[in-house]
Amino acid sequence: MLKKHTSNLPCAISGLLELLARPWTMQILWYLENNGPLRFGALKSKVEGISARVLTERLRMLEESGFIFRHYEQTIPPKVTYGITERMNDLSKVFQQLELVARKWQWESQSAGHKSAPAAK
Repeated sequence: MLKKHTSNLPCAISGLLELLARPWTMQILWYLENNGPLRFGALKSKVEGISARVLTERLRMLEESGFIFRHYEQTIPPKVTYGITERMNDLSKVFQQLELVARKWQWESQSAGHKSAPAAK
């Protein structure tokens, strides 16, 4: 029998899932994880379809949550770079596993599409 959660605290994973489930959030983190620190424009070009406004909102949210850092250089024009923090390293293994599953399923889908139909009897 499962033990009921008796604490008044919210489920530990709820907040994390709520943050990660927002549109574009996982893509942003994945690109920063796999490409190293990126400037805003470079990140926007990698996350296809995202608007500048939504990217700005997500970056602020991720920075406030401690998943990414924002490095501002006071140049003309200003240079802003985003990258992952130590906290994000805790999720690196999860992202690696998700990528393995995605590649496996992609391969399976492609293989299924290339198989010839069984011969009629």
